[in-house]
Amino acid sequence: MAEKTRELPKISEGNKKYKFTDESITIEINGEKHTLYRIMATNDIISKSGKVIAKAGDLGGFIEKESNLDYRSNAWISGEAKVFCDAEVSGEAQVSGYALVYDKAKVSEHAWVRGNAEVSGEAQVSGYAEVFNFARVSDHAVVTGEVVVSDHAVVTGKAKVSEHAWVRGHAEVSGEAQVSGYAGVDRYALVTDHAVVTGGSLVTDYALVSGYAGVDTVGVVSEDLPSEEYYVKKAKRH
Repeated sequence: MAEKTRELPKISEGNKKYKFTDESITIEINGEKHTLYRIMATNDIISKSGKVIAKAGDLGGFIEKESNLDYRSNAWISGEAKVFCDAEVSGEAQVSGYALVYDKAKVSEHAWVRGNAEVSGEAQVSGYAEVFNFARVSDHAVVTGEVVVSDHAVVTGKAKVSEHAWVRGHAEVSGEAQVSGYAGVDRYALVTDHAVVTGGSLVTDYALVSGYAGVDTVGVVSEDLPSEEYYVKKAKRH
């Protein structure tokens, strides 16, 4: 249930983009409570391509302080989405639905975080990346390019998912693993440690790609790979 408060966060004189309303909500993360305030657009927000993101008077989502949403850019937070702590949304990025962005996470450029997704830690989501459903990006993970992270997938640690890659299902990319190209990680697969998956490869089912193992060509890997500097040059096709 939303609360009412009279004390609104400070706002810069140059902020002609949005203002805080007196609708607030308290959320608890990691044992700490944060008071967030719903925002309202004070001018039309239009992307560089001419798309109307929000009109003056439209209510947005919730933020804790002005630094959570760059007022110099076209970025926007809508619906019941919440951005707080030292998280930042900038560029033409959008956070919508019931998404949460917090800690020191950054969502920038044309990225879109929506649904019930969470971005936390010092994670970065940029480019045209989309993170949605119940997906999570955390720690120092980087998701950039035209990447899709969806369903209940997790990208964490110092992992990087880039270019046109995708992660979905209950899959996880962690450690210092890299997934790039048009590669996909699906179902309950785990790519971790220093593993590399690229090209048009698909790691699926309950497969584990770990250590210094890698997959770099079109094909499907559905079984565990040896972890010690093992590289699959031609993955098995189904």
